[in-house]
Amino acid sequence: MKRAKTIGILILSALLLIIVLQNTQTVELEILFMTLSMPRAFLLFVTACIGLVIGIGIATLTRKKTPSGPDKQ
Repeated sequence: MKRAKTIGILILSALLLIIVLQNTQTVELEILFMTLSMPRAFLLFVTACIGLVIGIGIATLTRKKTPSGPDKQ
């Protein structure tokens, strides 16, 4: 099972890399009152990283805590 998970992560990482590298055009991003120009690849990469951090955070917060120590029930 651990091997399948590793292979799945590698495949998804490769797909993300392909998508990012195919989108090198410059785009404008408007955030509140600012306009930023950046390559679309960078924007996609940053968005994927933010999604990863949020996903890990939610998984950590929703993980059931198991009792550990001498008073296990």
